[in-house]
Amino acid sequence: MILLYTWNTPNGRKVSIMLEELGLPYDVHAVDITKREQYGVEFEKISPNRKIPAIVDRDNGMTLMESGAILMYLARKGGRLMPEEGDESYWRVMEWLMFQMGGVGPMLGQTHHFVKFHPGKSEYAEQRFLAENQRVYQVLDRRLCEHEYLADAYSIADIATWPWISRFQWQTMDLNRYPHLKRWYLAIAERPAVQRGFHVPAKVQEVPMP
Repeated sequence: MILLYTWNTPNGRKVSIMLEELGLPYDVHAVDITKREQYGVEFEKISPNRKIPAIVDRDNGMTLMESGAILMYLARKGGRLMPEEGDESYWRVMEWLMFQMGGVGPMLGQTHHFVKFHPGKSEYAEQRFLAENQRVYQVLDRRLCEHEYLADAYSIADIATWPWISRFQWQTMDLNRYPHLKRWYLAIAERPAVQRGFHVPAKVQEVPMP
């Protein structure tokens, strides 16, 4: 049994989608970041960085923060969605997972901050991150032109990336301009596990559709 600490954010949805895909039993503890609940003393014991998501594996007492690490841990626990370490397919998944962790999430997240929530505060920041949005979308679109999923087979790389693209409206991005990324996005959006995981810890909207 996994105890999931989460909120309705792209990073939080990565883990709830992963748990649904694996069919692992889990309980949800909502951490309302709009009320700064992530700064509570008890949560800090589980997530020293004071960010969601975080998990407690009640099978062995393991606590874990950081969505990428959690996805890798759950893939090993569930025996799916990440190849065995060592072969090319494993490193391809790692490559695109790291692209999400170092590129997709941080860049699109800055757009949420400057364009969605604080427009007009810094024209330079808005233009910088909107341009980086377009570049990131182009990288993904080119990759998906020749590959069904980011690392060929559906994996934690896709699960990590998809929730960030699901906020294309916040990023003022038109998915119709990126046909291969749009095809990938819609295919993943149709997965029942993705639809269930998207609404954890609570349903706040329908899955966005271009």
